[in-house]
This record gives sequence, structure tokens and C-alpha cells, in this order.
Amino acid sequence: MAEEVKDEVMEEDAQKGKFMTFQTGKEYFGISISYVNEIIAMQPITAIPEVDEYVKGLINLRGKIIPVIDVRVRFKMEPKEYTDRTCIIVIDVKSTTVGLIVEKIAEVDTIVDDDIVPPPALGHKDKERNKYVYGLARTGDTVKLLLDPEKLIKQEVLEVLEEIQEKEES
Repeated sequence: MAEEVKDEVMEEDAQKGKFMTFQTGKEYFGISISYVNEIIAMQPITAIPEVDEYVKGLINLRGKIIPVIDVRVRFKMEPKEYTDRTCIIVIDVKSTTVGLIVEKIAEVDTIVDDDIVPPPALGHKDKERNKYVYGLARTGDTVKLLLDPEKLIKQEVLEVLEEIQEKEES
């Protein structure tokens, strides 16, 4: 038991400050590696009727049904044709496994807390300020927008997705 706790603490320390970075449009984004399960190639997607446009549908990942969202569409960018560089980052958010469709994986980046600044409130009401992005980080000569996966996916969408996953598992 004590060994398991020690292993978890060591794993958390190893993940601290590590971000999976990816490109969507001309922007670079980062998501804490602690949310990331794996990266997979694009797969056939089964559409779900009557959900937000950015929820592209469901994929079957080794027998588990996983909803996928298109990050580009979520950020209100023009949809873009998927290419051989397009992939799915499989993450866990609030006990739900979700796939994020991204245009291109960049790298795993180490970003220390001191290098993260809050995003400016330019042109936004205060409550909208940190809608998905909780921080900006300069790495090399690029600025990466650090995402909060829990804000990226609306609560009501998470609830629908959890229902779908529960039905698939029963």
C-alpha cells in the first residue's frame, strides 16, 4: 500500500510541468500531460444526432466507446479537412474519457510555473476571460496557450457523453 502511494507521488512529480503541445490553425496549445492517456491516429467516427457541432461523434477504441471533439471547431475556427497529420489525443476529464481531434502534435514540453502567465482580458468580459485558456507560456520563440480541459468541454456535453458511455458499457 505504501509502495503504491509512493509510486503515485513519483509519477505525479514526473508529470509536473509537462504539457502535450499541439497545433491548431496557427496557434500552439498545451494540455497538462496528467490528463493525457494516449495519442491515436484518426479513425472512423460515428455521428451523434443533436449535439454541439464540435462534438464529432464516437469512436471505438479497443472496445470502449469514446466521444471525440474537434478542437478547431470548439475554438470557432473554420472546419478543416483531416490529413495524415490529424490525430486524436485521448484524455480523461471529470471521470469521462474524451478524444480531442487536433491538426498536428508538436511535442511534450516542460513548462515551469514561473513561465506561465494569465491570459490578458483584452476585449473580454471578466467571466469569459479564462474560458478555456488558463495561461500563456513562452517556450523558445513561440507562445503556447495552456488549456483547461475541464472548461474545454461543457458540463452538459460531459453529462450526455457519460450517459452514452454508460449505455455502451451495459
